[in-house]
Amino acid sequence: MTYIIAILTILFVVLTFKVIAQTRKIIKTNRGETGEGGPSYQGAPDYANNMNAAALLIFWILAVVAITWSYIHYSQFFLPEASSVHGRKTDFWFWVSMGIITVAFFLVNTFLFLFSYIYRHSPKRKSSFYTHNNTLEVIWTTVPAVVMTGLVLSGLVVWNEITSEAPEDAEIIEITGRQFAWMVRYSGEDGEFGKSNYKLMDDGMGNPLGVDFTDPNAFDDFSSASELHIPKGKPVLLRIRARDVLHSVYIPHMRVKMDAVPGMPTKFWFIADKSTDEMKALLNNSDFDYEIACAEICGKSHFGMRLVLKVDEPENYEKWKREQKTILTLNPDLLVKVPEKLKAKALKYIETEAPAAAATDSTATPVAAAVETK
Repeated sequence: MTYIIAILTILFVVLTFKVIAQTRKIIKTNRGETGEGGPSYQGAPDYANNMNAAALLIFWILAVVAITWSYIHYSQFFLPEASSVHGRKTDFWFWVSMGIITVAFFLVNTFLFLFSYIYRHSPKRKSSFYTHNNTLEVIWTTVPAVVMTGLVLSGLVVWNEITSEAPEDAEIIEITGRQFAWMVRYSGEDGEFGKSNYKLMDDGMGNPLGVDFTDPNAFDDFSSASELHIPKGKPVLLRIRARDVLHSVYIPHMRVKMDAVPGMPTKFWFIADKSTDEMKALLNNSDFDYEIACAEICGKSHFGMRLVLKVDEPENYEKWKREQKTILTLNPDLLVKVPEKLKAKALKYIETEAPAAAATDSTATPVAAAVETK
């Protein structure tokens, strides 16, 4: 491929200089500067016109063959059928648009190159001239306008569906982008997220999401930086945030894409209807995993901003949630952020092994001391 590009580049440069030289020659001829004393003319001799016309037609035929071959060859690398309900609608209208554009492309360019051949210069042909044709102008204005309006409206219907309010039974998950990773937060047993504040973000204390532990709803929240789990067949609402610069949540197989903008929460809801295990069987690939990538260049390590997405059967998803440890359990030092009057409630969401392990340590954390006094 590199050699082909190099050859085409050289050919392009040579032809460019050839065109410039020929253009200068024509200009001089039209000005009568040739000094040859012969008759001046516009355009090239008949043999050159015939060669150019034939070359254009051959080029178009080869281009059609190459375009068709490239589509057939590279179709093996296309994404498989969408694994979400809205994704299949998106794909349908995408291919409708592509079909219309492709037909128009081949039709227009076929006539363009064909007319260049049929109507090449000939001293035996006289051109006719007329100012305009109202009927033609109405047709070539109305038809594209109607087609484009239909495509825009059909796409708008799908877009309005996926950006509308999520169903009431939707599983709500918060995903936050940072350089260069994704952080996920779940609401825990109570189904309510605790408040968060960017001023509370503290990587050293294990609170990169800025969870506000003065809010009791935050006590059972848990997070993940390695995987995002969602249930199959249930609406999932992603509440999207960014901690530093612009990112973009992109799930190719789900046809999900939404920017993560600092200071401006965004959202996207969808229904995944093919579990990870089903996709492994469908693709005959035991190593397959859905993934969340960043689709917005966000810095030097943007390429590695990836998060594994697991689509579980509903019962497996609930089982996985029950197995997760709360943010307070994994970072017991954060208990100092909990008001004294709420500490007893917060301790209920800290697993019993946490204080026991801390009690054996001579440098007991505040959470250990609080538990020992109970």
